[in-house]
Amino acid sequence: MTTKELLRRIITRLGKLKYLILLGGLLFAVLLFFYAKRLPTTYSAKSTVFPLTTGADNNSATSKITELLGGNKSTKTISDEANVNIEEVGRSKKTREAVVSEKLPEYNNKTIAEILIDQYNNTKAFYKPAIKKPVTETDLIIEGAEIIKDYYSVKFNKNNLLELVFSSTDEKLVPLISYKLIDKISQFYIALKVEKAKMDLDFIELKLDSIETIITNYDKERIVLSRTTLFTPTNRLKYSIPKENLEADKIRITMQRNAAASNREDALYRLQKVTPIIKILDRPTPPYSFAKPSKIIYAVGGFILGCILLTFIFIGGLLYKYINNQIKNSIELQLSDEKKDVN
Repeated sequence: MTTKELLRRIITRLGKLKYLILLGGLLFAVLLFFYAKRLPTTYSAKSTVFPLTTGADNNSATSKITELLGGNKSTKTISDEANVNIEEVGRSKKTREAVVSEKLPEYNNKTIAEILIDQYNNTKAFYKPAIKKPVTETDLIIEGAEIIKDYYSVKFNKNNLLELVFSSTDEKLVPLISYKLIDKISQFYIALKVEKAKMDLDFIELKLDSIETIITNYDKERIVLSRTTLFTPTNRLKYSIPKENLEADKIRITMQRNAAASNREDALYRLQKVTPIIKILDRPTPPYSFAKPSKIIYAVGGFILGCILLTFIFIGGLLYKYINNQIKNSIELQLSDEKKDVN
């Protein structure tokens, strides 16, 4: 069978079965239309959160404190270090696990993890496997934390406001989980800021205590040297050199103490002012934005898919014969060439 003959047979067969192909396409279109109709609507709520931190105030306050204590303005201070990122806190596994472990009275006191697993199983595509509900509470929370990470996003917009968008097929669930997310993000963010400031203060206190001890020891050594070299003859003034070196060392350590004292005041200021003001500007309240699969697009896609599928079914026999014929001719041609080479 040649290529031209194959094309002629395909056109002839499709011409005879065109109405059957169109009918099959319409059948697929109807099936996908009703399938799209069954798909749930996804509701989304955007919450805008304003995390007011004191980073700028810390820097200005630190410079003023440093000036008052006689330190150098270019001295490295704690406030120059990296701050806790509230965006990363919002996406963290700890935040997700804390949220899904919460129970909702509106859903018979079920945990959010249980609700999300049930929702996933009820709305999943037919080709996806169902999630078996874990037996232990720990496994349940871990599974719920993995599910919820695909249902929300946390990012800063161009105005430096934190945007939290939560989506769900259950309209009643949208504000409940949105508020839980905002609450847990705020709690963990504030706790991390306080813990960081407390660690900085403890570190600076230890450093300042050690420097004070060193200065006290220098003072003691200076007293001893002053007492033992008080009546040194003029021709033996070389013994006053240790006193000069000691004085230079004390000046250097004193400058370190002033810098540490500046950092301590900065750490104290940060610890007092560390709690950020987190306010919800846009609350997750109706009307929500929603998205539902287009039934028309599904129907058109089903019609095209049905026509293509039936077309391949009807011409499959011809293609199979053509391929076998081509393989057979190729083998015969190869055997013929081998015989010629032997002769």
